[in-house]
Amino acid sequence: MYKYDAIDQQIVDERVKQYRDQTRRYLAGQLSDDEFRPLRLQNGLYIQRHAPMLRIAVPYGMLSSKQLRKLGDIAKRYDRGYGHFSTRQNLQLNWPKLEDVPEILAELATVQMHAIQTSGNCIRNITTDQFASIAPDEVIDPRAMAEVMRQWSTFHPEFALLPRKFKIAVSGTKQDRAIVQAHDIGLEFYRDSNNQVAIKVWVGGGLGRTPILGTVIRDHLEWQHALTYCEAIIRVYNMHGRRDNAYKARIKILVKALGIEEFKQQVEAEWVHIKDGPNTITEAELHRVAQHFEPMPYETLPAHDAGFDSAIASNPAFSSWVKRCTHAHKQPGYRAVTLSLKPHGKPPGDISSEQMQIVADLADAYSFGELRASHEQNLILADVKLSDLFAIWEKARAAGLATPNIGLLTDMICCPGGDFCSLANAKSIPIAEAIQMQFDNLDYLHDIGDLELNISGCMNACGHHHVGHIGILGVDKDGSEWYQVTIGGKQGNDASIGTVIGPSFSAEEMPGVVQRLIEVYLKERTDEERFIDTVRRLGIAPFKAHVYAEKEAA
Repeated sequence: MYKYDAIDQQIVDERVKQYRDQTRRYLAGQLSDDEFRPLRLQNGLYIQRHAPMLRIAVPYGMLSSKQLRKLGDIAKRYDRGYGHFSTRQNLQLNWPKLEDVPEILAELATVQMHAIQTSGNCIRNITTDQFASIAPDEVIDPRAMAEVMRQWSTFHPEFALLPRKFKIAVSGTKQDRAIVQAHDIGLEFYRDSNNQVAIKVWVGGGLGRTPILGTVIRDHLEWQHALTYCEAIIRVYNMHGRRDNAYKARIKILVKALGIEEFKQQVEAEWVHIKDGPNTITEAELHRVAQHFEPMPYETLPAHDAGFDSAIASNPAFSSWVKRCTHAHKQPGYRAVTLSLKPHGKPPGDISSEQMQIVADLADAYSFGELRASHEQNLILADVKLSDLFAIWEKARAAGLATPNIGLLTDMICCPGGDFCSLANAKSIPIAEAIQMQFDNLDYLHDIGDLELNISGCMNACGHHHVGHIGILGVDKDGSEWYQVTIGGKQGNDASIGTVIGPSFSAEEMPGVVQRLIEVYLKERTDEERFIDTVRRLGIAPFKAHVYAEKEAA
């Protein structure tokens, strides 16, 4: 993974020193709340419902074992002994003291980490596929380009005060696992007819109050122009994006208002001025960055391992975990492992300090000292030998990290919601836990099969509820917490936005609502049909009828 050079380290160290002084002045009464607010936001610090929340950057989801150990240590010493992985592959601390944040940032800097641009109206953390570099369907490893974009966007003076936050995702696989269509800019790498690397550029996607999937603004962009073309897009947005209305400030609103053809025309006109300028990426520059992402020192192994095959045959629990929590790898004899942060009874995405230390140990012992965070709020060991899988399973299971539910209903995405977030209309975590308890039977979950359930506590959609097969949104109705349900959302190449099935439900009703949606699916599905396939074939009508018939009968 990318290692800081002297310039990287100097930038981060100077930012820590700068913020330490800003915090000192604020606590001394020399800066007002209004003056301090943009300064703390530029360093990832929010003031939430009960305490500050610090969002720590994990660029494109990659972590070293040393970094994870430091995060675990920080969570133990400065927080309440746990952290929360978010849908932008970052880690959030929910209980730090404001006066401790400069010390936390200083600690992070010792392991090449920071919280820069994890909030505010700027370009946020660049995200990508958690299986980058090892996925069998990968065409291009996108991590070097993600790192180039990180360096370009960090402290970019022109884009530090955009109309609203700005999110970019990159993907280099045949199957999109980075939700490129739901981002302000999505970059889809592929090889063209001449076997040259090219980019399909999506623009104007986003969830939140007005969920919209992006539109292709350019089918074929030479990779050398990735930065300049993105710069042209963001310049047009910066000039014309709404600053008078926060709810209409995202680029998706501008693209919709202008229409994609007019927006593209303005982007192309802007691009003319910078197309071959200093931000054109050279072969030498890409090579410089790509050197940090050289293939791991894999052993030459057979595609099968007798001990692994024997363990699967003799141990049903291990076999179930392998089916759900391990993933195909480019390299023969290896697999990727997803460590589930979705055990029943725990908030999705949460991980204790002790678990962080255990995962770091597993990464050192079995995966070259590296790991990844996914936007589904789990952790991945990317490079595990088949012969080591049984040992990892035993250790992960002992640590509560081996629930075999990846891709199943209880592998849900969930934001912190009203328990923590000052923006939330309703609590998310209790709904997630109630649904977990309703479906506390792994055999039943496996029978239901692949199903994505996403929960957000407000319209900001941090839980990506719009693209969940089942989406749940917390709403405020006359001062009470209610929940709106959508079905038919999906991420991936054939992404879709879910459809609201009808009036909202009380918290107590939600487990039963999900149960009745599942009942329709189990009754109506055909062989090999997933929940999303049945919804797309039948539409929402039979699901709606069954849910509300039960509600009216009650």
